[in-house]
Amino acid sequence: MALTVKRFHELSLDEYHEMLKLRCAVFVVEQQSPYQEVDDADKEALHLWLRDGDGALAAYARVLPAGVTHPTASIGRVIAVQRGMGAGRRIMEEAIRVAQSELGADVITIEAQVQARGFYEKLGFRQTSDEFDDGGIPHIEMRLTR
Repeated sequence: MALTVKRFHELSLDEYHEMLKLRCAVFVVEQQSPYQEVDDADKEALHLWLRDGDGALAAYARVLPAGVTHPTASIGRVIAVQRGMGAGRRIMEEAIRVAQSELGADVITIEAQVQARGFYEKLGFRQTSDEFDDGGIPHIEMRLTR
């Protein structure tokens, strides 16, 4: 799978549209979570995605500098189109690498769905908050420290 990393101003309209379409399909429609999916943080983010051998979007994540959504660098909007195939792990590993190498992050914060806690723990993240509701879905804050 081919990885692409771009800042907001580098995205084509077609690339941004494809990402938003996927994010809304998963986070709003599939998960039945009515919330403001498109936000101004996109303008500050590094957008990462993987394409499969046919050129279709396989996974996506965004990496945000410290101070945009959290005091530390953060990763969010993590999606693997086909679950259980390794694309989610790969996009997270790349997002961690980008946060550390491009943003100099020593600490990375995520807001993880509670049901995905084990996935993120395998990547080194540790829970740092009590459970909270985000768009009708239980979440926890987690951090990875280098």
